[in-house]
Order: sequence, then C-alpha cells, then structure tokens
Amino acid sequence: MTLDEALISVWKQSLVEDANLVDLGGRKFPVRRTSRQRLRQVDFEFQGEQYRGIEQNPGTRSRWAALARSGRKVMQFVLGGSFFANVAEGAVTFYRQPGSAAKRAARTT
Repeated sequence: MTLDEALISVWKQSLVEDANLVDLGGRKFPVRRTSRQRLRQVDFEFQGEQYRGIEQNPGTRSRWAALARSGRKVMQFVLGGSFFANVAEGAVTFYRQPGSAAKRAARTT
C-alpha cells in the first residue's frame, strides 16, 4: 500500500463510511471528535510514521473549507506538526512531500 492509498483509505473509512475505527493494514485506529468543532480526527501509523487526519473545518476561509461547506468530504493530513496533504472527494493533493521524521530532525539541528 502506498501513502496515497493509505490517506484515501483513512478519508473514506472515517468520512464517507462514518466508521468508528479505521482499519489500515490490519491495524485499527479509533476515529475521535475534536473537542471544540466536533470534527472527526484519526491518529494512525503508516510505515513507521505517525500521521493525523482531521476533517476540514467548513468555518475557515480556505478553498478546502468552501468545498466542505458545499457538502464535499475533505480531510487534512498532518505529519510532524505540519499539514502536508489533503484528500477531497477521493483525490490526494500534497502540499509538500513528507520525508522521514529522522531526516526532518537532522535538517533542523
């Protein structure tokens, strides 16, 4: 499974199928709700990296929020504290390519 496939799978299970658990490669990860906006959120591991998928807040002023307001399913993905991709209606858009956490840490020190 590629990263693209994993992100689409998390998006589909949590937003489209409204699952309480996301099954990724035989491992199950709970879908929770954020405390303020009640947005769906999934913390999951893929190929040794910790990711977070967060349902797009329709109340913000971005083009992704506009899609969410129009009823489309949009999920943002975070790695190492930074948004790096989203999935909107089954299509992945990368803002930047994620590197390994060790490589990112080595560049910042």
